Amino acid sequence: MSIGIVVGMQSEAALLASGPMVVITGGRPAKAEELVQYLLKAGAEGVVSFGVAGGIDPGLAPGDLVIGTEVDLGGASLKADLEWAKRLHNALPKSRMGIVCGGQDPVLTPAAKSHLHAESGGLTIDLESGAVAEACAAAGKPFAVIRAVADPAERAIPEFALKGLAEDGRTRALPVVLGLLGRPFQLPALLGLARDNRAALASLGAAARLLDASLGF
Repeated sequence: MSIGIVVGMQSEAALLASGPMVVITGGRPAKAEELVQYLLKAGAEGVVSFGVAGGIDPGLAPGDLVIGTEVDLGGASLKADLEWAKRLHNALPKSRMGIVCGGQDPVLTPAAKSHLHAESGGLTIDLESGAVAEACAAAGKPFAVIRAVADPAERAIPEFALKGLAEDGRTRALPVVLGLLGRPFQLPALLGLARDNRAALASLGAAARLLDASLGF
């Protein structure tokens, strides 16, 4: 079975085996939509949204894995493939199953995360899952979501940190350093975010090794 995998960053793509088709969005939802369409036209029989996410449920810690049962699109929702979700959860029994939010913009503050959680009942938010869900639903193809919490609900993200992700998914240090020079008081938040992201990538690495067996590709 040919499966496409959508990630936001090159560091996430590096965790995956060479077998499936992997595309990198650079954290751009519009690009994610284009790339999911590319995967489906290239013959993917289903798509996985894979990578780090922002935690919006206060019960989630950095590195916790979430398997999406549905994707909330801000008022509407689309169901993930239940069989795939169950297989992933069985392979990763410490993961949580639940709603994930497909956002168009990052959610940067604890207050905004709390509001989104209360409004949607979601566990996490990311910038790729919405495009995956919409394109697969329109094409009648299955999709799955597997995400690791990078910034938990109580973590604020400095806005300049977003400039550290290039369009091709590479990390760029210079824009972040320049942003920090103007806001040195945000150094603790930036260091915390980096630590959380390492925990998320470590969890994703373990999960990636089980994807082939779980989904049968």
